[in-house]
Amino acid sequence: MYTDWFKSRFSPSQETCVEVRFDGPLVHLRDSKDLEVGPVISISVTEWQGFVDEVLGVAAAGSNHAVRIEHLDDGAVRLRASSGGVALTYTSSEWAAFTAGARHGQFTIVAAG
Repeated sequence: MYTDWFKSRFSPSQETCVEVRFDGPLVHLRDSKDLEVGPVISISVTEWQGFVDEVLGVAAAGSNHAVRIEHLDDGAVRLRASSGGVALTYTSSEWAAFTAGARHGQFTIVAAG
């Protein structure tokens, strides 16, 4: 299992992507544009698959209770932690790369190792 930050293999560059890190009982999300200074959303491993299922459209919109997924008018996506005001905003291409990685099982906890 990955323990360092990693991104979708479909991300076109290192600087503009959704980054994920598995850390024991938590999964962390951050924006590679804001590496050291940006916010991080942390999700319990028990809630992670529900988030991924919603990303993929397998689960209904709003069904995961860890992160609210907001689709913006310009195609961008904002993730907002349900537990507080932490939010991350991704461009449509960043989100498409993350979604493609999720579709290929890259962000399942079992397959990540």
